[in-house]
Amino acid sequence: MNDTVTTGRALSSTAKQETLALRAFNFSTFSTQALVVSFIPLYFMTKGFSESQIGVIYSAGLFVSIFANIITGLASDKYRTIRKLLIALLFGQLIMVSILFPLENVVLITIVMTLFYFFQTPINPLSDSLILLSSQHTGTPYALIRIFGSLGFALSAYLLGLLLKAIGSDWTIAVALGTISVSLFLSLFIKDYQSKARKIEFSGFFKLLGQRHVMIFFLLILMVSVSHRMYEGFLAVTMRQLGASDTLVGLALLVSATSEIPILFLLGKYGHKLRELPLLAFASLMYGLRLWLMSEITDPHWFIATQAMHSISFGIYFSTALRYISFLIPDEYRSSGQAVYTIIWTGAAGLISGVIGGVVYEQLGRVAFYHAATFIGGAAAAGFLLYHWLGQQNR
Repeated sequence: MNDTVTTGRALSSTAKQETLALRAFNFSTFSTQALVVSFIPLYFMTKGFSESQIGVIYSAGLFVSIFANIITGLASDKYRTIRKLLIALLFGQLIMVSILFPLENVVLITIVMTLFYFFQTPINPLSDSLILLSSQHTGTPYALIRIFGSLGFALSAYLLGLLLKAIGSDWTIAVALGTISVSLFLSLFIKDYQSKARKIEFSGFFKLLGQRHVMIFFLLILMVSVSHRMYEGFLAVTMRQLGASDTLVGLALLVSATSEIPILFLLGKYGHKLRELPLLAFASLMYGLRLWLMSEITDPHWFIATQAMHSISFGIYFSTALRYISFLIPDEYRSSGQAVYTIIWTGAAGLISGVIGGVVYEQLGRVAFYHAATFIGGAAAAGFLLYHWLGQQNR
């Protein structure tokens, strides 16, 4: 009896340590992401880069992310490791940022940043796969670990902003070296969770992707992702056109990142009681409402309220979609399935919203742009409800 209690306590202690390591690692990697999204573009502006040159660097990152996620997802499933890949990717980031530090030439910087994005964009999907697999061993739901990523992004977006304002944007790359080094150190303490050993046949994975219900789900994911990227990609542009200051734009980003935290906490505690597809339909509908409000707002201060809606659109959508993928895709293909999701979420949706959305915004104006995005979000909501209803009918 005493031996059983002692063993249980030991397992509980180990689970807590493993959960703490994953939370710290997520916090740190999202700190780097906050730098990449918010401050590295400003660093390039201080170097004298034009908006179009910064746009080329960003587009190159979206393009290379497609291949990076395919390669790392397949490698993870084939060689049955996530932790070692994360360590290799962080080393790659560290090397690229170190090379970037003294560079001034636009072409060389674009090449180095493209390679940096190759090492940076797979970090989140691989981490998500690791968290989802870890929950089977630690008993901690995905959302209660992923919440620390949101916290890391929110705090870093604010605190690193204050730091760089005090010491100057020229120190952005040095700060990035620091956050990546911390992530690399913390990666030494996370455990390499994997599903039960089984021979991987990748022909089976591609056959799985070819199934109609899987293809429909990822098509709906693409629709929601496009509406999200249209919002995200043109938020700052819209706010500045309406007279917002850089401080107000930064506050909007902080509010959106912070708003995720309570929703992720609630989903971690009670999300398992709710069905995924109706939740995804609700999140898509909230995207539609959020985007419609963007078309009506004329005072940029009201964008803070729409950013708070990030919690009930992105917060619900992202974690719920991951949960449903864990049901849709077998464990042995988990990293590859996660890679497909990320390719759609980051690469495909980003390119569609950036290229087509940019033309619509420029030619037809802000209102038409956000009306189109509203329609896409609403169509995705209807699609998820129909997908759920048909699934119920076929049972």
